[in-house]
Amino acid sequence: MEGRPPEDAALAERARRGDTRAFEELVRMYQDIAFRTAFLLTRSAADAEDAAQTGFVKAWAALPRFRPGAPFKPWLLRIVANEAHNRRRAAGRRAELVLRAAAAQPPGDAAPSPEGAALERERRLELLERVNGLDERDRDVIACRYFLELSEQETAEVLGVRRGTVKSRTARALARLEEASES
Repeated sequence: MEGRPPEDAALAERARRGDTRAFEELVRMYQDIAFRTAFLLTRSAADAEDAAQTGFVKAWAALPRFRPGAPFKPWLLRIVANEAHNRRRAAGRRAELVLRAAAAQPPGDAAPSPEGAALERERRLELLERVNGLDERDRDVIACRYFLELSEQETAEVLGVRRGTVKSRTARALARLEEASES
């Protein structure tokens, strides 16, 4: 269909052959989720921006090794996640996980009452507090699956684990969140 952007695999293949415009289009398509991925892992906007930018540079350099026909998004997010993990480890930071997206907008079209909005905000803050209380592996899988809305396969590729590991970690993390809410 004319006017419709090419799929990421086609753009990635063109970029693999040296087409910088195709890679620029991929950057535009994925810069937001690359930043959000890095932010969830580094918990710092500055580090996330650096990790995302470095991830794109590394992806450009690694394009000759990109498997033709493979989905570009999980491959790129894995590179960004590795860079974010490296930055987090190097800095030794243990700041709270700030998930602004989770508290950004109430569900539904109708504006909530002031009381409803306050209760919803309180519930979200409690959830974020419980998520922040999880260990790093649990936080990462919850962030990928529910805050970034990645599939199990995409989460597996981003975290560098098998899909079954994502399933088991997700189940354990959700159970821990449920336990935390009961206490």
